[in-house]
Amino acid sequence: MPRISVLIPCFNHGAWIDEAVESVLAQTLQDFEIIIVDDGSTNDATRDKLAAYERPATRVLRTGNRGLPAARNTAAAHATGEFLCALDADDRLAPTWFAKAVAVLDADPGIAFVSHWLETFGDEHWTWRPEHCDLPAILARNTVNGAALVRRTAFDAVGGYKEEMRQGCEDWDFWLRLIERGFRGTIIPEVLFYYRRSSESMSRMMLDETSYRAPLAALISRHETGYRAHAIDILVAKEMESLSLLDEIDGLERDHVAETLPALARAREELMALDRAVAQASEIVNQRQQQERLAVEQERLSAEVNALRREVADLRRSGSWRITAPLRWVVGVIRREPR
Repeated sequence: MPRISVLIPCFNHGAWIDEAVESVLAQTLQDFEIIIVDDGSTNDATRDKLAAYERPATRVLRTGNRGLPAARNTAAAHATGEFLCALDADDRLAPTWFAKAVAVLDADPGIAFVSHWLETFGDEHWTWRPEHCDLPAILARNTVNGAALVRRTAFDAVGGYKEEMRQGCEDWDFWLRLIERGFRGTIIPEVLFYYRRSSESMSRMMLDETSYRAPLAALISRHETGYRAHAIDILVAKEMESLSLLDEIDGLERDHVAETLPALARAREELMALDRAVAQASEIVNQRQQQERLAVEQERLSAEVNALRREVADLRRSGSWRITAPLRWVVGVIRREPR
């Protein structure tokens, strides 16, 4: 029996499933099994790929489309591991995740689940570093990642995921139910998980208020007692988070200005140098054009002078020039000009 069962629901994510599975197969702790559930994929490429999928320690199950929490529960029902890890088909694990998480769980039997920091990839790149996963902290925000390692006994004690929460927040609800039942978790302060951000990411779609309102309302309704009891703690946590985000935005703006101003100054200097080069080039072009015009004019005048010389030569060779020679002599004498 493997110590870890990896639960991978897959709905039309055949293009990325290999990356998720390979990140499991690359773990430094190799004591695991992989259970993929094709959650009624409608994409033929995904269906065909999973129908013929063969990887070490990997099984593929196929169900109708029942949503993410139901697919995870189906995988868990076929799992035999001591610990469960719910990995989405488009995400990846760091190679040392299993080894470090199991070490924490083995060292303290009182810990029911272990989470981590995460780093995004794909359309965005940033790092999320949650610190606490006690009840007040997790009521304010889900600080436990879906791929956290959880003891099978704790999973069974709360009945797994609530399958009616297929619109979202099902993992948040799951961790809250664990904590409300007295189970304790911890977070390893290290990036051990890589979360894909794309236009299809559920977390991005949940930023839309119209999509987020219904599952959030369902979550609050399920845990109304906790939200009422810790309302002040939640408001303070949200206020601190808002201040932290504002400070981060301010820092980013300062960094942007600090990086932009020198670049802008360099660009202006380069533009001025370019303007000077253009002016010099224009002057050279104008000089060359003037020289070309002078050359053309000189050539024209030379042609006219040569034509006149030919006419004079022809005139002097003519008979009329010889006949009029005495007359020109007389005129020359009268003008006192040499013949």
